[in-house]
Amino acid sequence: MTSLPSRIESVDTAAEMAAEFVKAGGHGDEFAYAIDLAVRESIANAVKHGNKFDENKNVDLTLSESEGNVEILVRDHGAGFSPEEIPDPTDPENLLKASGRGILFMRSFMDVVEWENAEDGGVIVRMRKGS
Repeated sequence: MTSLPSRIESVDTAAEMAAEFVKAGGHGDEFAYAIDLAVRESIANAVKHGNKFDENKNVDLTLSESEGNVEILVRDHGAGFSPEEIPDPTDPENLLKASGRGILFMRSFMDVVEWENAEDGGVIVRMRKGS
């Protein structure tokens, strides 16, 4: 696990870490693109929405691989949320809204995307993609 500060620069740091991890695993470009997008979106959400840019709170990133499946855990230390409360960006009423698309992209590019509110605060996003 790596702890990153709640700064927008952490998005690039996390993406670089994920790129190295995926490359070391011998995955192809399409796979790497999906992981990059998921990491960028989830870290940005954790910094902005979870921790609200509070640099006293970290964003935790864990990358692991088992049997060809890459698993990504991203945890913020904010108040928590319910993904069902995010407006559907494909609904005609929401097409011009700026929020909600990241979750749609994460779900599109990853095989599994799950959220859970941590017992001691914050949200854990668990994503998995198989090669």
